[in-house]
Amino acid sequence: MDERSSKLILVPILAVLFVMIGYQYICPAGSNSLLSSALYQDNDDFYRDQDLEDDSSAKLLSKFNFTERDLDRHVEFNIKGDDVIVFLHIQKTGGTTFGRHLVRNIQKEESWPFSRFSTGWSCGLHADWTELTNCVPVIMDKKEAQRNKRNFYYITMLRDPVSRYLSEWKHVQRGATWKTALHMCDGRSPTQDELPNCYSGDDWSGVTLTEFMNCPSNLANNRQVRMLADLSLVGCYNMSSMNESQRNNILLSSAMSNLKNMAFYGLTEFQRKTQYLFERTFSLRFISAFTQINSTRAANVELSEGLRRRIEELNYLDVQLYEYAKDLFLQRFQFTRQREHQELRLKRREERRWSVSQAKRQGTSDKPKYCI
Repeated sequence: MDERSSKLILVPILAVLFVMIGYQYICPAGSNSLLSSALYQDNDDFYRDQDLEDDSSAKLLSKFNFTERDLDRHVEFNIKGDDVIVFLHIQKTGGTTFGRHLVRNIQKEESWPFSRFSTGWSCGLHADWTELTNCVPVIMDKKEAQRNKRNFYYITMLRDPVSRYLSEWKHVQRGATWKTALHMCDGRSPTQDELPNCYSGDDWSGVTLTEFMNCPSNLANNRQVRMLADLSLVGCYNMSSMNESQRNNILLSSAMSNLKNMAFYGLTEFQRKTQYLFERTFSLRFISAFTQINSTRAANVELSEGLRRRIEELNYLDVQLYEYAKDLFLQRFQFTRQREHQELRLKRREERRWSVSQAKRQGTSDKPKYCI
């Protein structure tokens, strides 16, 4: 290649370099720094929940026909007003831990939940839906002289039926009885004939799993359905008011309906998702993250396939309720996450538009017209 050809190639290269250097001088990188910061700005709330387990963008298939109204669970909760959260605490569902979160782990100082840790067992030990809905308004009116209309938001926790049943058995085996529970329904407690004891003496300490399963009046059987249903629909604890099949269908239907219409419920097996949905439902924040504990007494019980089937048969209403509850819970989680992502995308889009407009305005006032 001769010297003349080399000069011809070098001229356009130098020209490009000159233009680039001039552009950097006239339009420094800082002129678009606002746009860049908007494009890469992190949202604290969004990124805080990126470690939620089993998060998937794939649409979950539901066995039930849930509407958008069923999935959208945001309430305008006034913590300083007349709004009250009522915690229905079902035994061995992680309710003690969740109840402590409500009174000790919320970024508020007011005493606003109706639970054992804030008001004691005001409606009886482990009061169920039937007891709470009849008792809480009366108790609150006695506690506070005001007669303003209150909003009661009922919440609860559910657990896998087999794990919950085993946990209750281990608890009873250690001496727990809950014999002071009132079981109030239609203005009275059940008679001894309606609800006979499973044991004689002070407690059922040392009970074997077989003995626990063989008591027909054991309230551990289908406890979650019984505690969430309106028992007045089936004659309370009077088993002779209708046949067993009709009674069970009514109980299950009532429990599903009450659960769906509650302001919120969580699942023991999904602690972080439970925290996430509670915070989004009530616009409240917990101070520290929930912890998933999988090493429990129930998890350490070795079950044969036959025993597991027997427990599922004894709790077949709870098994159906939990299947329904888990489906609805995960649908609500996905619906809320997707809506939050959409809102975040819209927010970032608006930020980019604003940033571009600011950059253009700055460019037209401070820079030559050819600088874009």
